[in-house]
Amino acid sequence: MIAWQIQSLLMSYPDAQLLSRTPLLRRAAETLPVTIGAPLPRFLDHLDRTPLTELEADYVATFDHRKKFSPYLTYFAYGDTRKRGMALLRFKHAYRAAGLELDDSELPDHLSVVLEFAATGDPVQGQRLLVEHRAGLELMRLGLQEAGSPYAAVLASVSATLPPLRGHDREAIARLAAQGPPEEEVGLAPYMLEGTR
Repeated sequence: MIAWQIQSLLMSYPDAQLLSRTPLLRRAAETLPVTIGAPLPRFLDHLDRTPLTELEADYVATFDHRKKFSPYLTYFAYGDTRKRGMALLRFKHAYRAAGLELDDSELPDHLSVVLEFAATGDPVQGQRLLVEHRAGLELMRLGLQEAGSPYAAVLASVSATLPPLRGHDREAIARLAAQGPPEEEVGLAPYMLEGTR
């Protein structure tokens, strides 16, 4: 799907090549259904009017320094626990089954990588991975929206490509918002304070 390709590029670290592609991305966005395409020009306008150094700094400040906006989808479901490693393997297996091999420069659950896979590898499996991590995606979208981040427009477009939220999806989002990602507790029992077990 062309929408996932555009979103993948927009969720990647900004560089001069991305900025040179904004006219093409704008034309491609115009071909999408309104619910998917309408948010994208807002972000493309932001790219056009913002110096590259500011875009780079904002990307790092947004996605690298604030875990609540983590672009790594498994973080929301598994935090930094050991279970996350198995979840990352599931992403790698899905890519390998579609004939794609990732290098070690990026984790397989980075949103831009998953969107690229959905666009050019296996749309069915790509959408499945996105839907499996819908609660985290929606939490990120709502957080970016609340923070007034331009990236909220891209996440709104991603969300519009997925099936409508159901009751259990909303419950999962509310639970994740209240509890946050899990924390590793294996091996920590001897260090827990009395009364916290």
